[in-house]
Amino acid sequence: MRRYNQTVSPKVKATPVPQPRWYMIPVRVLLVTFLLTLLAFAVSLLLGIIGVVIGAQLRHGTPDMQVAYRDVAAPVAAAVSAIVLVSSVFLEVRNYRRAKVLAGIERAS
Repeated sequence: MRRYNQTVSPKVKATPVPQPRWYMIPVRVLLVTFLLTLLAFAVSLLLGIIGVVIGAQLRHGTPDMQVAYRDVAAPVAAAVSAIVLVSSVFLEVRNYRRAKVLAGIERAS
């Protein structure tokens, strides 16, 4: 009587590894850059609005929301966009090269 963990498993056919595609690198880079820029803009705008409202309450004045957009959210989003663009290019190129080498090794074996 065989137990459940001692049965002979059927042979599994190896599926071929797809060749990495270089033209997907810019698509992924731009998508990640766009999404993270939107996220940074939203978070910095929220924090800017909170800061402007607190500042207006402390000075007993009316809050000027243009400051939150112009002086906080836009510069932060631009800086984050530049950082994410450069870092995602490096990461995607590194991952592409690694996948290309691994696919070549698997095809050779």
